[in-house]
Amino acid sequence: MTAIAPAVESPTLRAIDRVNPVAKLAAALVLAAVLVLTIDWVSAAVALVCELVLFLWVGLSARTFFSRTALVWIAAPATGLTTLLYGKAAGAEYWSFGLIHITDGSIGLAIATTLRVLAIGLPAVVLFITVDPTDLADGLAQVVKLPARFVLGGLAGLRLVGLFIDDWRALELARRARGIADGHLLRRLAGQAFALLVLSIRRGSKLATAMEARGFGAPSVRTWARPSPFGWREWALIALGLGIAMLAAGVSIATGSWNFVLA
Repeated sequence: MTAIAPAVESPTLRAIDRVNPVAKLAAALVLAAVLVLTIDWVSAAVALVCELVLFLWVGLSARTFFSRTALVWIAAPATGLTTLLYGKAAGAEYWSFGLIHITDGSIGLAIATTLRVLAIGLPAVVLFITVDPTDLADGLAQVVKLPARFVLGGLAGLRLVGLFIDDWRALELARRARGIADGHLLRRLAGQAFALLVLSIRRGSKLATAMEARGFGAPSVRTWARPSPFGWREWALIALGLGIAMLAAGVSIATGSWNFVLA
């Protein structure tokens, strides 16, 4: 397969869409790697404020942003609540019941945990939803130099993820038409989930066989139709992620709030 010239970029593309997906992944990993080293509210708060300011230039509407990041906004307070109730007891105790102890230590830990989940989860989700799976596969193969067989298999699997919702709805309608979808809610969901698992395995097996028959698993060196450039935009994004991480860590250390998790 002969490489062809890249398509001309549309002027309507958002700036973040022009960045190589590998750089987005690297920036998110760099930021997460620093934030997971400590559990304190200062570093997480600094990183979160910087991220929220940068999100204004991503080009996502408020509706898209909050709908795509809804799980993060739900998971963060839920994690904080669990930490508040069952976290390490330290300082003054305000309320207790059995294994539940709400103290100064658990309150501070809950706040830090909530902010840290937001600071790590939000940029990861925002950067991921601006990534095209094919562009990501091109970047992983051409920039990171991952094996072509692994990259193409991952791309094929990622492309099938979007079919899960359609399959779930089709299974629900089919089971309702057969009169077996009106029972207990948990039993119905468990049965439908198992049916979806079986369907996914069958589709994955057929896809793997088809790809193998078409030579996607050949050991020869593969060429790529679309080049995956990695230039100043990509390095700027990685440097921005590293800068936010270093700023958050620096402010935390300067204020004496740094709490190294492995210490």
